[in-house]
Amino acid sequence: MCLINDVLHADLPDEPPWRSDHVREYLAVNMPEERRLMWFAEDDAGTAADGGKVLGSASLLLVGGQTGVLDLFVRADARRQGIARELLNAVAWRANAERRRTLTVEVIGGTPGVRFYEACGFHRTLVEVRHVLTLEHVHWPRTEQIAGQLANGYRVEYLPGGPPEEMLEPYARAKLMLRHLPGDDFDIDRMVSIEANRLRASLSTLRRRGMRSYVVVVTHDATRQVAGLTELVVPAHRPERADQYDTLVVQAHRGYGLGLAMKARMLMAMRDDEPQIRDVVTWQTLEMEQMARVNSVLGFVPDREWYEYEADVPELLAHLSS
Repeated sequence: MCLINDVLHADLPDEPPWRSDHVREYLAVNMPEERRLMWFAEDDAGTAADGGKVLGSASLLLVGGQTGVLDLFVRADARRQGIARELLNAVAWRANAERRRTLTVEVIGGTPGVRFYEACGFHRTLVEVRHVLTLEHVHWPRTEQIAGQLANGYRVEYLPGGPPEEMLEPYARAKLMLRHLPGDDFDIDRMVSIEANRLRASLSTLRRRGMRSYVVVVTHDATRQVAGLTELVVPAHRPERADQYDTLVVQAHRGYGLGLAMKARMLMAMRDDEPQIRDVVTWQTLEMEQMARVNSVLGFVPDREWYEYEADVPELLAHLSS
């Protein structure tokens, strides 16, 4: 935790520091069928248990398929000594042994990580912009009014803890319809059951990691289907800042202001149920123009770019050995 807070202070000084609450569970608990491997670089004084200092760490999350997800941190006062490259080399060799073809890593714009990963041969595959809403700047009377402006034929539900068991399949169907365009060749009925099981496991994993989940859904009265949803998580190790995950409206129900009403309803709930929250962050790609308008109305402001990079593992190993 001290290592992560040191990195945050150096690279993202406005970020709230991590606390010790559930931090071990946050770092160690994974989804079923996933494994996380970790490496540490320590100074010459020995291990942290012996009074030594952890200079850097890396982790490799083994997810499905041929992909591994990398995290890597090095203390600010220990950089430019080859530590990051050594950690990356260890991760790449293990990824290769685990038959992973690709390594992906999330990199925050404006930090030294951008230059490091590009120098190591990673290429950028995704650009998102993080937006921040400071709750003390929220116009609460207007937000409450927006939350109540729901089109006829729809109803909104606030679900602390996530969707209940009886809603998992309609919820899963809505998420699948976002990922697959009409005309895509896939069996949605078969996929709904698979996605519902994944959501069930995800909610359990979040709880075990010390992350409090909240969901707002809009259902369509005529069909009883989930027309839209928005998700928010409050981590125990950083409770002052909430992370807003997916917000989506099913294609057939767009144009009725559902996304704006859902996000406003979530903010009203957080004001009451999580009063320690100072701000909410969310991410969007540059193509998400409609969601950008929704976020702007609510008071979110652009903060910084976040990137996803990836590298071919054999090519990465060749680059690191050259």
